[in-house]
Amino acid sequence: MTEEMSSEKPAQPNTKQKRSATFYTDKIGLERLIFFSDAVFAIAITLLALEIRLPEEAGQYGDLEMWAALVGLWHQYLAYIISFLVIGSFWMAHHRKFRLVDRYDNRLLSLNLLVLMSIAFIPFASSVISVSSTRSATIFYALTMVVVSLFFTAMWVYITHDNRLLKPDISQQRKQREFISVLSTVVVFLISIVLSFINTDLARLSWILILPAGIYVNTKTPTT
Repeated sequence: MTEEMSSEKPAQPNTKQKRSATFYTDKIGLERLIFFSDAVFAIAITLLALEIRLPEEAGQYGDLEMWAALVGLWHQYLAYIISFLVIGSFWMAHHRKFRLVDRYDNRLLSLNLLVLMSIAFIPFASSVISVSSTRSATIFYALTMVVVSLFFTAMWVYITHDNRLLKPDISQQRKQREFISVLSTVVVFLISIVLSFINTDLARLSWILILPAGIYVNTKTPTT
């Protein structure tokens, strides 16, 4: 009976490694965290398409009017593409990072929820830039992405501090690359805020710079 009770207790930290007070090593729990995260990313991406809407009177349009209305939605298409790529980049970053994790704790669950909360907010931010080309809309979208990136950064710092939740033998180079990849997103969107005071189109165009950073990390990052 004593052995049964002790086997159900979560693993306790190694003092030398300074891990958090309680962490869990069960594979099912970690997989549930990842599956739930993937579901939130998938729903957020799906909701982007629902923001593309024709005018209510479109059902009465003829062929030429319908084509004109579809072409007139170009700004909504652009917002969809930008946000799809942004969420996709964040999902890839999340996927890369959790491939390096082999344990979790309640603090990681909380930090991951903050990341997912900010991801779920992106469709609304996308709807703002799809209907407005103003500086305020551009800054609002950029600030949303900065918040997402900062939550990602906080989560990664927590995971890697003293190798708290990492698999064994993850190199310092790998940890630094993952940190830089998230931090570069913060930099890109902060720069776009500055650019918005010069030209909002230029500011929005600068957002595509997050893609080279993600591709670089994916292709150059070592497996450990």
